[in-house]
Formats: sequence, C-alpha cells, structure tokens
Amino acid sequence: MDMERLYDEHAQSLFAFLLHLTRDEADTRDLIQKIFVKIAREPKLLTGVREERAFLIRLARNAAIDLMRRRGSRERSKEHYAAECPSLFAPASDPDEANFREQLTAALTLLPPDQCMVAHLKLWEGLTFEEIATALEISPNTAASRYRYALDKLRELLRPLYEEIK
Repeated sequence: MDMERLYDEHAQSLFAFLLHLTRDEADTRDLIQKIFVKIAREPKLLTGVREERAFLIRLARNAAIDLMRRRGSRERSKEHYAAECPSLFAPASDPDEANFREQLTAALTLLPPDQCMVAHLKLWEGLTFEEIATALEISPNTAASRYRYALDKLRELLRPLYEEIK
C-alpha cells in the first residue's frame, strides 16, 4: 500500500467533505489524521476494496458521525456552527461574489447532515448517484432524493439573494 499516493489523491477532497460536516477546520484536520493513521496501522483495511474513494468517504462519514455524537445533541451543534461557520470557498475580489459565497456557506450549514453530504459529493466531488450510494451505503434513489431536497432547500434559502440581484 502506498500511503503517500493514497493521501495525495484523496486528502484534499476528504478535507472539503469533512469541513462541510464538521464546520470546524481543527476537527476536520483531526479526523483526516485519524483516518490515515487508522489505515497506516491497519493496511489490511484496504484489502479487497474496489473503490478507494468510496471506502475513504465512508470512513470519513463514520468518523464525523462519531465526532457529532460525542459532541452532544445535533441541534446544539447546528446552532453553534451556524453562528461560526468557516468559509468553504476561496475569497472573492468581487463584493457581489463574496456576498454570494457567504450566503451559500450559511445556507449549507442549515442543511441536514445527510443532505449536506450528498450535495457536497455531487456538486464538489462530481460523483454520480451510484458512487454516492456506494460511499454512503444508501440506495442510488435515496442519494438522488437527498440531493433534490438539498437543492430545494438551497433554492429556498438563497431566493432572497436572487431577488435582490434581479
């Protein structure tokens, strides 16, 4: 097993995925480290794995869920993270674009975690519903439904911004 290759190919996308879930850079870094240390200590975990990316996403999701459970109630965490969400996008020089990115980041924090995971994997990672289903251990129809619900919620949350720019 080539840990360097595995890390180089997947760490950045796992970081973005986990940041959407944890909304905290330090927690995200800790989870990334935990995932790759686990694999380094137990290389047999990858034996027989056909889709590395899906397997790593599954490990990341499970690690994030464990973290959320340890942190207490989901609602308390949601309120805390909504108040202090890190920017998920690169800074923009155009004030309108910067405002849109801020509004989108805030809207993403209001999605239920299951919808947020699917939306991130579809929009930022470019995975198909079949690949998302494999990674999250759900059916492709469930992945598609969660994506549709996420887009509907984002449209609803961002509609005032759209109306403002019209």
